Amino acid sequence: MKYASVIASPIGQITILADDEFVHAVTFAETAITGLNANPLTLKVTQQIDDYFNGKLQHFSFPIKQNGTTFQQEVWQNLLNIPFGETTTYAKFSEHNPLAIRAIAAANGKNNVAIVVPCHRVIGSNGKLVGYAGGLWRKQWLLQHEREVSQKGQTELKF
Repeated sequence: MKYASVIASPIGQITILADDEFVHAVTFAETAITGLNANPLTLKVTQQIDDYFNGKLQHFSFPIKQNGTTFQQEVWQNLLNIPFGETTTYAKFSEHNPLAIRAIAAANGKNNVAIVVPCHRVIGSNGKLVGYAGGLWRKQWLLQHEREVSQKGQTELKF
């Protein structure tokens, strides 16, 4: 990575890592960014994430490139099809390949572009929150935020 921006959000610090062309990570991890500065791309991402948290943006529009296998890339691409303000279960998300449900869940867990590639929108088949690298409390916050902004479903999630 050549560039980085760090922003404060309602759910903690977010670090954006990019090169000249692509965003490679949007993470809650406290990442050491010594010697890395912002560039126009990381500043664009910062603005879009800020707009997301302020309820002004539901779809991100910047180039993403994560390192991963072809299978992981397919899973991450499919995550982008889950509508804002909605959830799906791991079983439903993997119904096109039910024997790969565990591999799909593992690929979901390796997503490095939090919020933007919405792995937080995948929940357990029993409706419970499961598996979010940023912490389940963040997952709940993000889902609640999206439901309120989109005005879809109940206004408060009960897990």
